Amino acid sequence: MDTSIETRNLGLIMDVQVELAVQLGTSKIPMRELLELTTGMVLQLDQYAKDPVKLFVNGNLAAFGEVVVVEDHFGIKITELTNSEKSD
Repeated sequence: MDTSIETRNLGLIMDVQVELAVQLGTSKIPMRELLELTTGMVLQLDQYAKDPVKLFVNGNLAAFGEVVVVEDHFGIKITELTNSEKSD
């Protein structure tokens, strides 16, 4: 295919919005514990603080990274790109 056609076709989707989500970890608890959650309670996740977080793009695993703080906001520093894989 002609490179100019490929570039033009790619340009059509460059402004399409995608959803990014960062997963810090997960936890499985019985429903009774879920119903007992209150403000201020701590829910332990299955991931260690130094483990990489997962970055999902439209529900597909895209990368791993480290949580960083930029001014007063959280961010993610990409440490590894990965092949696309559906989320659980």
